[in-house]
Amino acid sequence: MKLDSSATRIVPPLLPSARAGLGWGLVGVVAFSFTVPFTRVAVGGLSPLFIGSGRAVVAAVLAAGALLVTRPPRPRGGQWARVAVVAGGVVFGFPLLTSFALTSAPASHGAVVIALLPAATAVTAVLRGHERPPRTFWLTAAAGAGAVVVFAALPNGLGGLHWSDVLLFGAVAAAAIGYAEGGLLARELGAWQTVSWALVVSAPPMLVLTAVSAARTPPSGSTLEWAAFAYLGVVSMFLGFFAWYRGLAIGPMARVSQVQLVQPVLTIGWAASLLGERLTWPTALGGAAVIACAGLAVRTRFGSPGR
Repeated sequence: MKLDSSATRIVPPLLPSARAGLGWGLVGVVAFSFTVPFTRVAVGGLSPLFIGSGRAVVAAVLAAGALLVTRPPRPRGGQWARVAVVAGGVVFGFPLLTSFALTSAPASHGAVVIALLPAATAVTAVLRGHERPPRTFWLTAAAGAGAVVVFAALPNGLGGLHWSDVLLFGAVAAAAIGYAEGGLLARELGAWQTVSWALVVSAPPMLVLTAVSAARTPPSGSTLEWAAFAYLGVVSMFLGFFAWYRGLAIGPMARVSQVQLVQPVLTIGWAASLLGERLTWPTALGGAAVIACAGLAVRTRFGSPGR
């Protein structure tokens, strides 16, 4: 029988471009997985307002330098409004809300709520990007979200709803909107260009907030706290988005977003190793279950996007 016969043809589970999207997405997730623990370290000596706004200023300086050197085409017309949406989600919303939330919530608890981000991003991608994931995708995504919440809650328990959780829920919503819009815009402007323009647009108000915070509470962190702050500004706020938005741009966004299911696993691992937060065998087994759900979700075959 001929190799190209329909009876013997083997269709790979993922196209090369899809593999590339997942690969870039995973690189971004690894970079982001340090964000919550390092924010928890930084708020030990620096104010949350200074951290949330100052990291954006650091990233904006890097972004402005990159744009000046390479001189890519500027956004046009309605693209500026979409850049503002990205800035509102990932430059204003997520960093500021998580910084304030983590002044009282442990890093592992923050991972519990942020674990809902993959599902929120998938829903936003469907609404904004007109993607059409099959039913099996939603089943595996829901299973992954449920597994990651159970997994992350094992060491300490959810312990009821607190004000910090409300802030974290807001951070999840802001990031989901910023991720979906940024993924679409990256297909037009480029991945690093999208986050760079968003950072430059948000620089003036963030600079004001940083100055106000520094005047009210002069920053006086330790070397470790300043190092954590530097990571948040250079990697979490800038370089990590190069890979993440490239992965979302290759897409499908709903599928690539599920790579984030492994982020709480990594985050709680870093919290245990770097911050000394408790890690148990049930947590390790739960992490394996979460990764399995992520694997099923990203291997789901998608139909053509709607128009």
